[in-house]
Amino acid sequence: MPTLTAFFESAKLPVMSEVAHALIRTLNDESASAAQLETIIAKDPAMTATLLRLANSAQFGLSRQVLSLDHAVTLLGMSRVRTLALSSSMSIAFPQVPGLDRAVFWKFSMACAGYAQWLAGAAGLDPQQAWLAGMMLRLGELLIGQRAPASLVEIEAQPSQVTTRWEREQRLLGFDEAQVTAVLARHWNFPEAIVSGLQSAGDPMGVEPFDRLAGVVHLAARLADCPNPNPDVISDLPMAVINALALDRHWLVARFPRLESFVDVTDLT
Repeated sequence: MPTLTAFFESAKLPVMSEVAHALIRTLNDESASAAQLETIIAKDPAMTATLLRLANSAQFGLSRQVLSLDHAVTLLGMSRVRTLALSSSMSIAFPQVPGLDRAVFWKFSMACAGYAQWLAGAAGLDPQQAWLAGMMLRLGELLIGQRAPASLVEIEAQPSQVTTRWEREQRLLGFDEAQVTAVLARHWNFPEAIVSGLQSAGDPMGVEPFDRLAGVVHLAARLADCPNPNPDVISDLPMAVINALALDRHWLVARFPRLESFVDVTDLT
């Protein structure tokens, strides 16, 4: 069984664009300004067009049309525009992987990102950092599909719940997709908090000290896996993780978000 290190020894890792790398650097720069962000994104016309389309999509429900980058930043906020730009870059960096439905894959990723953002706000964590970690969570499976296509067939077999997929990955490979993504995140120079959160997202209660971002992403992935998410699914989430995050289950039920409010895969498929 290969180790995670051996898995990456001969792997051809996806390349992020220079624009994306510049955006990643601003994640660690508290002095980064909206003007700086706009200058970076404007260097990529395709990314700019994608952002404007997303900003004008139904998921944001804005009352007026967004016509420029500075307008998008004003209405959506610097953090949200940056994470949307990075998510678009991620989808471009990974080619189609045989055995995976690309639309289903990115719908899960967007759902996981949205739920992570919602949960992070309730847990007192950075919502945009959680959004990005949720969006990235499953990227490791794309690398597994490239490096171990035979294993991917079994990993994607029915039943295909996220926890079952993680268990299959651990049994077949000795590590799960979130741990693969953590290595990739470090390679892309993402903040260490995101790397750490991804590293233990598959089993947040199995790692000490407990990583709060990992707990948020774990719960978000379980919610994203639900075919018909509604407030009743909160009772199916692991109470140990909910308690470790000091979340109020009744609040989660009362404030459960609509999936349609943050899932739009038009430009991610």
